[in-house]
Amino acid sequence: SNLSFVDICFTSTTIPKMLVNIQTQRKAITYESCIMQMYFFILFIGLDNFLLTVMAYDRFVAICNPLHFMVIMNPRLCGLLVLVSWIMSTLHSLLENLMMSQLSFCTEVEIPHFFRELNKMIQLACSDTFLNNLVMYFATVLLVGAPLTGILCSYSKIVSSIRRISSAEGKYKAFSTCASHLSVVSLFYCTGLGVYLSSAAPQSSHLSAVASVMYTVVTPIL
Repeated sequence: SNLSFVDICFTSTTIPKMLVNIQTQRKAITYESCIMQMYFFILFIGLDNFLLTVMAYDRFVAICNPLHFMVIMNPRLCGLLVLVSWIMSTLHSLLENLMMSQLSFCTEVEIPHFFRELNKMIQLACSDTFLNNLVMYFATVLLVGAPLTGILCSYSKIVSSIRRISSAEGKYKAFSTCASHLSVVSLFYCTGLGVYLSSAAPQSSHLSAVASVMYTVVTPIL
């Protein structure tokens, strides 16, 4: 339910404005609106990241320790994991926006994108962006790399457990419980990381926009 709520909010930060731009052919946005959109975008994409990781752990416990599932994944632990996800995402979003507010921009700037993405905004700044880039890549490694590592470890244990199941029906049932989550995780991380790791290449703006559509529109719909 938290993931569903976050995905609705996630798409609501970018898609309505994009549709208005297409309908009216007016693509201007104020600096204040830009900062606000970026704050909520970073907040909800961070929550998506953490909640997908929590769900991977949930699948790991359900398949590898089914008899202890209700004891381990009790309501208190679930609530705590969700609360920590919200706190970390909020703090990260505040940090990025505070640092962005320290940058200088020209009076009129053209953003080659359908929403205000962090790496695109940093590239368009007129002042020194070394610290911003450093924080952005450090946050990517820490807040994306660590959860992704957790997901990969969970699924390596899941695959190992599924292989030990003797019957084909049992294997299929076990795999079907995490197939949808695995497909969304693959799409979300592959396209999202592709966008940010390719941010050093300005000529890739069109490909970056296409990849962004995948993790901002297609993944939440799925």
